[in-house]
Amino acid sequence: MADLPIDLPDPELAGRLAGALDVEGKILRALDALGPIAGRDVVLVNGDGGLRARQLVSLGARLTVLERPDRLDLIDGLGVALADLPGVTVAAGEPGSTGLAAASADAVVSYWSAYRGPDPVEIAEADRILRPGGRLLILHDYGRDDVSRLFSPERPEYTTWSHRRGPFLVGGFKIRVIHCFWTFDSIEEASALLRDGFGEPGAALAATLGRPRLSYNVAIYHRTRSEPDAAPEAAPGAKPGAASAAEPAAEPDAKPGAEPDAEPAAR
Repeated sequence: MADLPIDLPDPELAGRLAGALDVEGKILRALDALGPIAGRDVVLVNGDGGLRARQLVSLGARLTVLERPDRLDLIDGLGVALADLPGVTVAAGEPGSTGLAAASADAVVSYWSAYRGPDPVEIAEADRILRPGGRLLILHDYGRDDVSRLFSPERPEYTTWSHRRGPFLVGGFKIRVIHCFWTFDSIEEASALLRDGFGEPGAALAATLGRPRLSYNVAIYHRTRSEPDAAPEAAPGAKPGAASAAEPAAEPDAKPGAEPDAEPAAR
C-alpha cells in the first residue's frame, strides 16, 4: 500500500487508480518543498511497485528504498523494476529497524503505509539515520473530500491523527494539507473504477458524479530531526522525547492550491 492509498488486489484496477491519482503532481511538489528532495540522500520506506520511487528519483533524489525483511519477493522485484535508475539502492528494513548507518540520510519519506501512529521507536530510528536538519515526511489521507466517502468515517486518518491533541501534532510534527484529485478522462471511466474497485460505496459515489474527478485531500506530517541538546520541553502528556506541538501557520481549509501548513481546529 505504498504506491496507492488502498490495496487493490487486481493489478489492472491498481493501474487505473495510479493513472488518475494526483496527475497534477501536487504531492511530489509539496514533498520537495518540505524536504527538499532534489539532490539529497533520501530513504523511501516501503517501495511497493516502485511508482513513488521513480517520482522521487525524477526530482533528483539519491534514493534508498526499504522493504520489509519478510517480503523478499518485493525486495527482489523492486531491484529489477528500478534497475534502470542509476544510484538507487533497495534493501531490507523497517521504520523501527532500518539497518542504515547513522546520519546517512537527508530525508525519510513514507507514503500511506508506515508511521501509522507514530511509534516513538520508529521516530527515534528516523532521527538516528537523519543528518542534522534532516526531514521526516509522512503522507496519509486527510479526508473532508469525495474519496473519504469510500471508507469508514472512523478511520484514524480522518479523525484523531490530524487533531491538535493527536499523536502527530503532540509529537512535534507540523501538518501540510494538500488539495488533490483523482482525475479521469470521463465520468464513465471514473464510475467504472469506483464500481469495480470499491463495491457498493463506489457505486453510490459514482451515482453522484457531475465531473470526471474526485476531490482528494492528503496530509503531509513533517518534522525536523530532533537535536537532544536543544529539544524544547515536552508538553504535559507528550510521549518521551517528543517535541512540543507546533502552532498553526494557517487554517486547514485554505483555498485549493495554497497548501499551507495547517493545524486543524480542535473538535
